[in-house]
Amino acid sequence: MALDIKSRKPLIIAGPCSAETREQTLSTMRALAATGRVNVLRAGVWKPRTKPGMFEGVGVEALPWLVEARERTGLPIAIEVANTRHVESALEYGIDMLWIGARTTSNPFSTQEVAEALRGTDTPVLVKNPMSADLELWVGAVERLQKCDVKNLGLIHRGFSGYGSSEYRNMPMWHIPLEIKRRLPELPILCDPSHICGNRVHLFDVAQQAADLDFNGVMLESHYSPDTAWSDAAQQVTPDAFAEIIDRIQWRASESQSLAYQSSIDELRSTIDRLDKEIFDLLARRMEAADSIGRIKRDNNVMILQSGRWSDVVERMQARATALGLSHEFVNTVLEAIHIESITHQNRIMREE
Repeated sequence: MALDIKSRKPLIIAGPCSAETREQTLSTMRALAATGRVNVLRAGVWKPRTKPGMFEGVGVEALPWLVEARERTGLPIAIEVANTRHVESALEYGIDMLWIGARTTSNPFSTQEVAEALRGTDTPVLVKNPMSADLELWVGAVERLQKCDVKNLGLIHRGFSGYGSSEYRNMPMWHIPLEIKRRLPELPILCDPSHICGNRVHLFDVAQQAADLDFNGVMLESHYSPDTAWSDAAQQVTPDAFAEIIDRIQWRASESQSLAYQSSIDELRSTIDRLDKEIFDLLARRMEAADSIGRIKRDNNVMILQSGRWSDVVERMQARATALGLSHEFVNTVLEAIHIESITHQNRIMREE
C-alpha cells in the first residue's frame, strides 16, 4: 500500500543530504528514528552538482543501505530521481517515496522523462520548485506527471536562485508557493528550509514561517556529523538539533471556534475588503491620469520614459516608507508594478490614431 502523504500533517521528512557510506547512513537514520520526530527518512543517492568533480552521490550502491535503514527503523525511505534509470532502480528496491529536484523541474525534457518512467505508479512523488521563480514551470511539471497517471503527488518549496548576496541560499519568495497552493489546493506542500537557508542559523525561522502559512510539513537535512558531510555540510544539523527544531515549531490551527475571534476577524476582513476596493479605485484613477499624460506626450512627440521623473517618485515614496510602517522592499515592488502598468497604458495611447 502506498504511503499516504495527504492525511498526515505535519509530515516530517529528514535525513542526510547524501548517503555517503553504509555506517553514516544507518547511524544517522537510526538516530533520527530514535527522536520519534520523523515520518519519512531521506537521503540523496544521485546528486546533481554544479561542477564536475564534486561529490555526485554513491548511486545504486546506496539503495541497499536505505532498505536496511527501513528494516531497522520501520520508517519509509525517500530519495531524489532525475531520469529513467533512477526511477527504475528506485522502484526495483521498493523505495517508498520519490522527489523530483529543482534542477529536473527546471527542464521540461527531464521532467517528461521521469513522468514517463513513473507512469501509473502509486508511489508518492514530491515535486520541488524549479531553480528560477517560474510558477508555470512548476505547475507544468505537476501536469506532466498527472498526464502520466501519477496520482499520489505533492510539492516541495525549496526557494529560488537569486543573484547577489543574501541571508538565504535560495530566496523563499513565499508568494509563489502560496499561489501554487491556491491553484493546486488538492496537493500537500512541504517546505525545505535546508535548501532555502543554506546554513543552520535560520532553519527554525523558515520552518516556523512555513507552518504559519499552512504548509503540510517540512523536509530537513540531518547528518550524524554535519561538519564532515561530503555535501552541503553547512545546512545539515545533528539528529538532536533536528529534534529541537521540530519541537519548537508551532503548528497552529487553521481556525478558532471562539465567537470573539470570529467576530473580530470578520470585522477586520470587512475593513480590508473596503480598503482593497478603495486602493484599486485609486489605482484606476492613477492610470486615467497616466493615459492623459500619454496623450500629451504623443501630441507633442515626447518619449514615454522620463527616467528623472520616475527616480524622483521612487525616492519620495521610499522616504515615506518608514513613517508609513512599510518596508522598502514592499514599496519597491508596488511602485515597479504601477510603473509597468503606466508604461503599458501610455504605449497603447501612443499607438492610437
